[in-house]
Amino acid sequence: MQPSYTLKQLRTFVKVAQSGSVSETAESLHISQPAVSMQLRQLEESFAVALFRPQGRGIALTPAGEALLAYCLQVMASLKDLESVMAEHAGAHRGRICLGIVSTAKYFVPKVLAAFNQAYPEIEVSLVIDNKEAVFHQLKTQAVDLVISGRVPANLACEALRFADNPLCFVAHPEHALFEQKTPLSLTQLAEYPFIIREPGSGTRDRLESLFADRDLPLKVALSFPSNEVIKHAVMAKMGITYLSRLTLNKELKHGYLQEIKTQEPAYVGSWQVVHLTSHQLSPALMLFRQFLCDQGQHLIEQAD
Repeated sequence: MQPSYTLKQLRTFVKVAQSGSVSETAESLHISQPAVSMQLRQLEESFAVALFRPQGRGIALTPAGEALLAYCLQVMASLKDLESVMAEHAGAHRGRICLGIVSTAKYFVPKVLAAFNQAYPEIEVSLVIDNKEAVFHQLKTQAVDLVISGRVPANLACEALRFADNPLCFVAHPEHALFEQKTPLSLTQLAEYPFIIREPGSGTRDRLESLFADRDLPLKVALSFPSNEVIKHAVMAKMGITYLSRLTLNKELKHGYLQEIKTQEPAYVGSWQVVHLTSHQLSPALMLFRQFLCDQGQHLIEQAD
């Protein structure tokens, strides 16, 4: 028996489910709100269940809607892979990639994507930028195909390919009292001062908290922000010290707005990794992108400013 619902209805449902707004979906699809509502109503009639419920001024998924969304995301991912595979059989490097990146990676990913687009102009790449916890949730639900991150959740069934170094360092305003001592500082000394750090769920924050916890030292958090730029400006305003990827600090260190704090700890060099679910068979477009990162990632990051 042929299903009574359509692929168009499923795609509209996914957009509404992810945005929580009929009007926002209508605007993004360039159709009217009644047209979106009609597609949702037809989908509910096809399955004979309610997919949404009112929530405040918006809408939220019912349990049936959450179950449908999970399957729809799998279907959309498979269709995208199908397009890429068929393009490969046709002798063309085509396809679509939805890439999730942690916010620190935004300092180099545009340069990577520009070079990748030059090499493979017919592969379309869209970006989702958030903290580590959020982008890996999107990977788990297959809302994104790949994630670029410094660290990978231990409980996620995934494969990670390291493609570049990611050194982290402590920094402060050049006039900070810490620089009165000319020899490298201990973590015990740093623990006496307030830190301005990333929000919970950030990989950089996870690393800093682990570093202090391993030595049974308290971490004085004065402020936390979901933005490296806000953190840097707060440190430049002498509000505290911070711990960030060196990649985010190139300009500030170069011009003397911030200064690296030398410590007795060995310099921590993490890694940039590109990650996909173990259960997700990579399309040709995704394999090309992973290989491109492996071949060109370190070089392109070193060029990023």
